[in-house]
Order: sequence, then structure tokens, then C-alpha cells
Amino acid sequence: MSRSVKKETLLKVAERLFYEHGFHGVGLKQIISEANVATMTLYNHFSSKDNLVEEVLKQREESYWSYLDSHVEMDSDSPFILAVEAHGRWLKEQSYRGCMFLRAIEDYAGTDNEIENIARGHKSKLLKYFQQLAQRKGKDNERDLANRFTLLLEGTTSMTTLIGAEKATEHSIAMARTLVQHTS
Repeated sequence: MSRSVKKETLLKVAERLFYEHGFHGVGLKQIISEANVATMTLYNHFSSKDNLVEEVLKQREESYWSYLDSHVEMDSDSPFILAVEAHGRWLKEQSYRGCMFLRAIEDYAGTDNEIENIARGHKSKLLKYFQQLAQRKGKDNERDLANRFTLLLEGTTSMTTLIGAEKATEHSIAMARTLVQHTS
């Protein structure tokens, strides 16, 4: 394995293990073992477990936005609905056990490190995303609309753990349509 392949393998294995078992439920030894790399390989790429968590979150955020961007046509009649649908597909395919960013906020709250900042930044970016959509669509209440759609996506994510991604998405799309109708 080349260096970049090893780093990508470490990130992929760490993301899966952190998602399945939590950030504090997984040690570096388990990641090293499942990635089938030497201990020094991990430390050549990541200075600490926190640094690995930071990189996993950054990579996951990049994947999420890439996924959303590939499914949302900004100039469509309702990019809001497309965003909700895309988020639902992401939940079904990638995030069926809840939000990794919310877990990071919970696990690292008050520890004054970059992990919580990255996770909170992701949530802020979601809010800004909907604010920009509202501006592009000429909506007067862009801040309120952004808050409502962000809350809708966050609620959908939470409900996925209770009723499954398909049902949660079905309900969120219906709610999104109502929101769009009331803001036209």
C-alpha cells in the first residue's frame, strides 16, 4: 500500500468504527488492526487520536456536501425539496444510526478542541446553505426559512434512528412541501 492509500484506509476504517461504536468506544489499536497497518503508519499521518477524529469529520463533511451538491439543482423550482430528498438518501446510505457531527459535539463538548469546532461548523454551514437557497429564490424570510429547513433535516436525522430513514424522509418531504407552499 502506498502512503496515500494507507491514509485513506485509516480514515475509512476509523470513520466506520467511530460511527458504529462512538469516538470514545474505539481505540487506536483497533483502528490499526482493522486497517492492517503498522502503528508508525498511523502516527506518520495523524499526530493523535484527536487529529484522526478531526480528519474523519472533515472528510465526512466533504462527502456530505459533495453528495448534496450532486443531487440538488439550485435552479430547479424547489431546491429545498431536492435538498430534503438528498438528505434522506444520505441517511439511508450513510447515516442510518444518527449524526456523527452531533455525536462529536456531545462527546467533545467543552473540551476546547478542534473536534467540536468542526462539528459545530458543519451545522452552521447547513443553516447558511438554506439561507443562501432562500436568497437565490427571492424569499423574504430567508433566516426563518433556513432555521425551519435546518430543523427539519436535523429532526429527520434523529427520527431515522426510531422509524428508519425511508419513513423519516417521507414525513420530512411532506413537511418540506408544506413549508415551501407557505413561503411562496
